[in-house]
Amino acid sequence: MYEASLAEGFLFTDLYQLTMAQVYYRLGVHEQPAEFDYYFRSYPDYGKHQAGYAVGAGLDWLLDWMESTAVTDADIEHLRTLKSATGDPLFALDFLEWLRRNGDFSGIDITAIPEGRIVHPNVPVVVAVGPLVISQILETSLLNHLNYPTLVATKASRVSEAGVGRPVLEFGMRRGPERGTNAGTRAALIGGADFSSNVGTSFTTGIPSKGTHAHSLIQLFLAKGQSELDAFRAYADVFPDDCLLLVDTIDTIESGVPNAITVFEELRRSGHVPVGIRLDSGDLAYLAIQAARMLDDAGFSDTSIVLSSNLDELHIWQIISQIRSEAPSYRVDPDHLIGRLSYGVGTRLITSQGDASLDGVYKLVAIEETSGWKPAIKVSESQAKIPNPGRKQVWRLYDARGTATADVMGTADESIEPGEPITLHHPVIPTSMRRLPAGAVSEVEALPVPVMKGGRKLHPSPTIDELRQRRTADLERLDPGVRRLINPHVYHVSLTDSLWDMKIGMVRKLMGE
Repeated sequence: MYEASLAEGFLFTDLYQLTMAQVYYRLGVHEQPAEFDYYFRSYPDYGKHQAGYAVGAGLDWLLDWMESTAVTDADIEHLRTLKSATGDPLFALDFLEWLRRNGDFSGIDITAIPEGRIVHPNVPVVVAVGPLVISQILETSLLNHLNYPTLVATKASRVSEAGVGRPVLEFGMRRGPERGTNAGTRAALIGGADFSSNVGTSFTTGIPSKGTHAHSLIQLFLAKGQSELDAFRAYADVFPDDCLLLVDTIDTIESGVPNAITVFEELRRSGHVPVGIRLDSGDLAYLAIQAARMLDDAGFSDTSIVLSSNLDELHIWQIISQIRSEAPSYRVDPDHLIGRLSYGVGTRLITSQGDASLDGVYKLVAIEETSGWKPAIKVSESQAKIPNPGRKQVWRLYDARGTATADVMGTADESIEPGEPITLHHPVIPTSMRRLPAGAVSEVEALPVPVMKGGRKLHPSPTIDELRQRRTADLERLDPGVRRLINPHVYHVSLTDSLWDMKIGMVRKLMGE
């Protein structure tokens, strides 16, 4: 039997977090203050196309989980049953008793780049500071709460951009990762989807749910010896002011659209305004053109046309390109047609098809000793996996146009002022530097803000509209080349001289150079 209270509570973590915690306890460093950075190493790469930015999501649900979660007696009793390879208890009683008394997140402080904002690789999106053991145990849940939503929010933003501002409906609940779909739906709404068919999550986020009907409605009538037109009339009778009909069950052009027009005319005569049609198969661009022509001729030039069927940002971009090219030859105004389209995007959005995981990581970067905070680092054969050590600050620099030109990490005691020259180092490639002369930077924005103190949220939960506004504001200040769907321009993420020197010095010391 699945018990959410056990599976999704304090034990919503990996076993190795708890075994490391016991090691820290035995060493007597378990309550030593530590700092961990959460960041991701690269943007989603979908194969034929790549993201040039990401949209941070999942933070508020993480903070809610931390506030409401603490170890329970049932958790401790379960840990007591775990055995080592020799059959001895895996966890000692004194450690479990300490965990029983201290197993919550009340000692954790978090600063973060606010949810909904544009974020970039290697930049700390969330920084957790607190007792070493509890900060360590937090890792798995934090990654789970942030990686997938950020992935979906990024995909949704690209879909919205490809749709040139037309409504996007998130339809992925049936294809998503079980209850993780709820987090995916919320992330999609943050990232650019206007509505979702997911009724429950739409309710909790304050966004009305949207949807039409399935083919089974028409199939039922056909199986009972009736017609597609009968099915459409039944739907219109129940929803006369919300009538949006799926027209591809039999033949879109020869049956579906003509029958929809018949029902729309009946609705109009009775004083109702039909909403539109949905196309769910075939050459969507061609069918949209033909459907628009037929609807226009019948006097329904303002009814909407919803497109669905394995859409993503690239498919939407191709559909719009095809409409711009072909519509005039059928006496259809392409701009008017594009302006009446909506997009139902399901599987490819909720699964982030093409790149199904974000390489987000959570790394120890500093530990507090009696003499103060000491930076921590690991060395890897892959330079991209060497974290940026120590307590840091993060700034976003804007150029003379007011466009974001770089995210910069520096040491905790540094400052960057507009108008001053600055040397920026690539976080991984030693020989790659960029020099910004005096006057090149018009604005310096500190990105992280405190969001949790002593395990308690510092701010009310933001609304979806507030999160969308953050995303939109950041996108408007992002270079169009970075926003391209294919081969986006590389956004600069950099280190200051001081942080670069500290990083290289620590690596050389560890390597014995």
